Amino acid sequence: NDFLLQFQADILGCTVLRPTVLESTALGAAYLAGLGVGVWGNASELTALKAIQAEFAPQRTDADRERLLAGWEKALRQTRSR
Repeated sequence: NDFLLQFQADILGCTVLRPTVLESTALGAAYLAGLGVGVWGNASELTALKAIQAEFAPQRTDADRERLLAGWEKALRQTRSR
């Protein structure tokens, strides 16, 4: 979902990419099978197949990022303590 991907970009401080194919596990298995039977000569040929649906760039200041990260870490601590 757009909100969570933007949240990740803001907390990580880096761009998050959403691929066109969301079933990346199945796609990876298909790529490996294709490599195994010679559909592609090597893994670098698969790079050209990568398609990005959306990019989420960080939109927060460093201070906001630190505050969001602290809130995220607090939420994790609270779930672990139960």
